[in-house]
Amino acid sequence: MTEQEKMLAGELYNPADPELSKARHRARDLCRQFNNTQSFERLERKRLLQDLLGAGGRTANIEPPFQCDYGTHIHLGKDVFFNFNCVVLDTAAVTIGARTMMGPAVQIYTPMHPMNAAERSTMMEFSRPVTIGDDVWIGGGAIICPGVTIGDRAVIGAGSVVTRDIPADVFAAGNPCCVVRAL
Repeated sequence: MTEQEKMLAGELYNPADPELSKARHRARDLCRQFNNTQSFERLERKRLLQDLLGAGGRTANIEPPFQCDYGTHIHLGKDVFFNFNCVVLDTAAVTIGARTMMGPAVQIYTPMHPMNAAERSTMMEFSRPVTIGDDVWIGGGAIICPGVTIGDRAVIGAGSVVTRDIPADVFAAGNPCCVVRAL
């Protein structure tokens, strides 16, 4: 198995692998180009997003600056919105449903490191996918941790740290994020 295949399968992999490094550099270059566009350069932004993202770049509305690890593992539904300063570490699939909105500085993480210090010292890591449903609103500064699923139409409060799955049709907030009430 290649290191990328291990990464996408959720197994321990070496992030320093030359092919993975090359793919990250590609994403960084595309993000830099995207982040340096002017607001009136809408067509150029769309082109760059289509090159960067695995799916959804044509209809996404992403405000720069935006950063990601690979981009190709990010799959967006129609009309997804990211406000300023969002980060998506996509070492595993990040799937975001249609019409979902991210406030400023939302961070989505998929990479993980071993809890055991001896294993961690090998610099190997693994990943868990993140899935966010349709019509979700994630407030500014929220952090979505590896392996989390957020159900359709959920609202996540600003500054929340989402460490476990959140069901559909609820307002959830806090650190750790938990359900506050049904919507």
